[in-house]
Amino acid sequence: MSEDTIRLVTIGRILRRRWRLLAVLAVLGALVGYGSSLLFPPSYTASASVLLPGVWQDRELLTQAEIATSSVVVDRAAATLGWAGVSGSALRDEVSATAADGNIIKISGTADTPERAQQLSDQVAQQFVTFTGRIAGDSTAPESAQPEALRQLVVQASRRITDLAAAADPGKTLESVQTRTELEKLRTSLQDAIKKLDQVDPAANKANMVVMGPAPRPSGEAPPTRTQLVAGGALLFFLVAVVGHLAAARMSRRLRTGPEIAAALGSTLLGTVDVPAERGAHRPTGRGPRALVRRLLGLDVRWDLPAPQASGDEASRQLRHRRVCARLRDRLPDSRTVLVLVPDGDETARRAAGQLATEAGSDPRLRVVDVPVDRPLVPGCEDGSGALVVLSAGNWTAEQLAGIAEACADAEQELVGVVVAGPVRDRAGRSGDRHPDGAAPALTLAEPALAVGDDAGRGSG
Repeated sequence: MSEDTIRLVTIGRILRRRWRLLAVLAVLGALVGYGSSLLFPPSYTASASVLLPGVWQDRELLTQAEIATSSVVVDRAAATLGWAGVSGSALRDEVSATAADGNIIKISGTADTPERAQQLSDQVAQQFVTFTGRIAGDSTAPESAQPEALRQLVVQASRRITDLAAAADPGKTLESVQTRTELEKLRTSLQDAIKKLDQVDPAANKANMVVMGPAPRPSGEAPPTRTQLVAGGALLFFLVAVVGHLAAARMSRRLRTGPEIAAALGSTLLGTVDVPAERGAHRPTGRGPRALVRRLLGLDVRWDLPAPQASGDEASRQLRHRRVCARLRDRLPDSRTVLVLVPDGDETARRAAGQLATEAGSDPRLRVVDVPVDRPLVPGCEDGSGALVVLSAGNWTAEQLAGIAEACADAEQELVGVVVAGPVRDRAGRSGDRHPDGAAPALTLAEPALAVGDDAGRGSG
């Protein structure tokens, strides 16, 4: 598993190298969204508002919203509308009510046409007002006598206060004045209490709910619309594809550093060399419909490999190759032929092996051999020359490299070292394709690669 941090440059690399695949998946998601819109017919939503005068608590408003969508109210609305094949239980899922600011209950109805949505919301609002008024009238009928009896008691108390004030000492003594003052304060308090009772009378206020006009006819479909489903499907498939690429890169087991590669092969890292990147160097050369589809979708190019960095001049690259050849000579007791094993399909490593063969010349003599990774088979050699593995980073797993090491052991070829090749951008254009002193390409100067099938009897996979 790769522990590299996912950065924006990674997302940009996915978009740049997999844009064809992402575009195809986005179109596929849009088609799925369009198909989903055909399964769900369009719907329309209209809303009617009911004003609740008086003083209401938040819990009371929530209770009224629940009453508006209760089975009693919806069943009465369905019976009044009389739509064929539509019962109250079917309409219950199409009606909703919310408590808005300002003591307003907003009742919404959803139907397959704008006209029906408007009729449904208006009828439910009307039935809600009627049902709530009936509940308020029934609940306050037994209690309506209580406020009236209280008013009669207040009137009697006021008369009694008048009598007491008249019976008090008519003189202007301090005690008589204080008595009359206290009686007048008591009369005023009783009258204020009666006024407040009239203001908070639930039968007079809370039962008088008002429908604030007919519901406006909806001009557009209720979400999700067909456009939203198409856009949502395209976006969903696009995001799933990007996340899938990131997850695949996160779970990748391909080795990316020289020490890891050398440890998987059980050998020593002799160094790294730079190879000028060529356009299409990482593209497989397979044919057939499957290869054509991969080429059209851009799947034949690795997206998780970083862009090649700018390199120095030709001399600096040759210096790296010469150092590797010097380390290789130090590990060999005498001058002899060494097999250069290149994983099949690793074009960067193959070009690096050819350059090494050119720089090494005949001390030691290098023979480049392609090794299939799925079933590695290394040719044997009578003088036990040994093998040098040249490969690029980020392309092979530890299991694949271990298979190459086992094939070398079966062929009695000692692994003398590992060389990692990395592609770089050549500042001199195509100068990497020219060799100093007019030399021919490396694979031409080196001894021709052995066909694996020719030495099948002497090697093992």
